[in-house]
Amino acid sequence: MAEVVSMRKAYGDALVALGHERDDVVVLSADVANSDHSFMFDEVFPNRFFNVGIAEPALVDISVGFAITGRVPFANTFAAFFATRAVEMVRTHACYGGANIKLMGAYAGLSDSFDGPTHHCITDLAIMRSLPNMTIVVPSDPNSLSKFLPQIAAWDGPVYCRLNRNAQPVLFDESYKPEIGKAVTVREGGDATIIACGVMVDRALQAAEQLKDQGISARVIEMHTVKPLDVEAVVKAAEETGAVVTAEEHNVLGGLGGAVAEVLSERAPVPVRRVGVADRFAETGPYEMLLDNYGLAVEDVKNAVVEATKSKR
Repeated sequence: MAEVVSMRKAYGDALVALGHERDDVVVLSADVANSDHSFMFDEVFPNRFFNVGIAEPALVDISVGFAITGRVPFANTFAAFFATRAVEMVRTHACYGGANIKLMGAYAGLSDSFDGPTHHCITDLAIMRSLPNMTIVVPSDPNSLSKFLPQIAAWDGPVYCRLNRNAQPVLFDESYKPEIGKAVTVREGGDATIIACGVMVDRALQAAEQLKDQGISARVIEMHTVKPLDVEAVVKAAEETGAVVTAEEHNVLGGLGGAVAEVLSERAPVPVRRVGVADRFAETGPYEMLLDNYGLAVEDVKNAVVEATKSKR
């Protein structure tokens, strides 16, 4: 069984490491530092940490101000609030203005499970993906955060990074060298391709392993960058395997599945099935139970692959 590590602790560690590497990085919080572990940066670099209070629009605007002065601001709040309360400022001041700010969306997907639908975040990828100039990164395991944060800091322009609240399996070792905008094939296969991001990469790998018993060889691609999407990798997978399934901790509308379907409808039409939350709100409860009950179970991924494979010409 894979080692399980807190994503919040991994994020705090990666943020501190980035602070040591770059003295132009500043960190801002909408009073959630204890929740997302950005307090770890405050403990080491108190003069570069700013709590703006529960004021998400101000969080974005103050971050834009820091960017104008040449700093690289990492703004922290819950993903749901970036995609709701602060979205006007994200659109107009960050994206339209091309501000070099980094939006770190904590507790994304259903991972804030017990706080219910007001804090669940299953529409952020669709909203952020629709904004010109926005880049979207979705790390899949704790170790990947240390790889992505320096790249996010060096990326020119606004970045939205989606972070999970809970402990997640460690999928990658030190040999993992992701690049923003470049998908990673984590398992080879010839009968169908599962394109997944975030927590669903682990579940996609489990599904692919179990599908062997049904005689289906499933490729698994980690699409850690939802925008810009690695179009070449998507088209190649469709042409080589003939069927594609997407898996994301998000509404089936507008996120990774929508992005992949858009590409394939124009470039390489093949059967596509989208695994995600079926355009509904989830209730409260234990995290793993919510994933299983709202369309994100390993069995859901397996069934989607079987359906897509049967639909191949």
